[in-house]
Amino acid sequence: MIRINQLSLPVDHGKETLKKKAARILKVPEASIVRLHLVRRSIDARKKGQLLYSYIVDVELDSKKKEEQAVFKAKNPNVRMERTEKYKCPSPGLTPIPTRPVIVGAGPAGLFAALLLAENGYRPILLEQGDPVEEREKRVEQFWRQGFSALDPYSNVQFGEGGAGTFSDGKLNTLVKDESGRNRKVLEVFTEHGADEEILYDSHPHIGTDVLRQVVRGIRERIRSRGGEVRFRSRVAGLICRDGRLLGLVLSDGQEIEAQAVILAVGHSARELFFELSKKQIHMEPKAFAVGLRIQHPQADINLFQYGLLDPGKLGPAPYKLTAKASNGRGVYSFCMCPGGYVVNASSEPGRLAVNGMSDHKRDGKNANSALIVTVTPEDFGRPGPLGGVYFQRELEERAFLLGQGNIPVQLYGDFRENRLSSGFGAVGPEFCGNTAFGDLRGLLPEALNQAFLEGMEQFGRKIRNFDRPDAILSGVESRTSSPLRILRNEGFESSLMGLYPCGEGAGYAGGITSAAMDGLRVAEELIRRFAPPEGN
Repeated sequence: MIRINQLSLPVDHGKETLKKKAARILKVPEASIVRLHLVRRSIDARKKGQLLYSYIVDVELDSKKKEEQAVFKAKNPNVRMERTEKYKCPSPGLTPIPTRPVIVGAGPAGLFAALLLAENGYRPILLEQGDPVEEREKRVEQFWRQGFSALDPYSNVQFGEGGAGTFSDGKLNTLVKDESGRNRKVLEVFTEHGADEEILYDSHPHIGTDVLRQVVRGIRERIRSRGGEVRFRSRVAGLICRDGRLLGLVLSDGQEIEAQAVILAVGHSARELFFELSKKQIHMEPKAFAVGLRIQHPQADINLFQYGLLDPGKLGPAPYKLTAKASNGRGVYSFCMCPGGYVVNASSEPGRLAVNGMSDHKRDGKNANSALIVTVTPEDFGRPGPLGGVYFQRELEERAFLLGQGNIPVQLYGDFRENRLSSGFGAVGPEFCGNTAFGDLRGLLPEALNQAFLEGMEQFGRKIRNFDRPDAILSGVESRTSSPLRILRNEGFESSLMGLYPCGEGAGYAGGITSAAMDGLRVAEELIRRFAPPEGN
């Protein structure tokens, strides 16, 4: 197979133009191309009046010899022979697994671990403390209408089937290098359950919260159809251990489950369980993450700067990615940017408030929003030990709750910069899911982080025109960017407690939907290598 990099065409090109361009580059007749496969598509917007798609494509000719000759004749550094490997599940071990494997948490890591085990005959038990996504959706919308009086601590924006990413933009890009085919496997499973096939090749793939909820339901039913068991409202409250080995789990209702192989795929907000692990002296360590505020701008302004168009049409609303370094050495950067999206109340604990961003598949909201976050390290946490970051997050969220009196606290950027309260919105109209109240966000983050944030905004205003406009809307606090700790695991993915396999974002080994799902596959593969399916199949 031949791979062509940097194949560029105008964004309005016709369906057959891609094949014609590939044939021209390879100096072969179109008829000799038997298959053209899109690997990657990105937007080249360096010339605003001439927007281009830049493609990576794999081309198969009608004979291997012709492919080798075409690569030689092309004399083009962007043309080479390519061999692609498809995802392969490892062969099972010889010794049957002693008990049915249990997965704790039905986020991306847990769902994909359960799916792989179910499809290979291991009959996994998937435990989720929250609700199935259709019931969870109702609870979340009720919370956004009524506020904290309607908060369910175990089924909310953070917890429940699909994980925290279910109420987000559903972005699927990842920085994880993938030579195993896991990334492709994850994207293919999503498309098999309703996601747009564009995610297979788009450089910034996203599903959207509305479509992702449908996809999650489909994966759940596939797990069940392959012999897996999915239990909701099943919160793990304790571990049964002896001599450094896991023997079982205790649920919050007192039920005990025998389990000698448990994949711990909880999210980054599973604080109660983190404390339980600490009591059991399971080895964990604090890790750096980032906190900050979420900002809203008119999406049309972002479109105009990025693409030179107020309405980009089929290109969809423009994203952005920004990074800066403050004079105190802290990194400041955009995170979880949501084109055409909403800022949402993403709280999961009474008296503590956190925000996140969310977009539907069409991304047709009037605003762009993004978290602008500042790096923090264990030295900032104020408490030693692996749970220091959890305490730090909670303190920020408590301040946010008080600042907004239970509502999302908001402030215009110009007022934040001048350290004064806002009294109304400007030309940027607010787009929120959840009630809001004006508050003094300068009193939310430590002042060293505020100064880094302000320096970052100055730099961003030079990169995107008018990004630092005084009526841009800030809200806080964005505290759940990644796990504040890491549950240590060895080369076999096992924690210091034998039989417990930390996995995904909450354990500190992933950063987003796709990387978490890939880690779920990776850990499930290890169980398959070690054990045969349970006896009694």
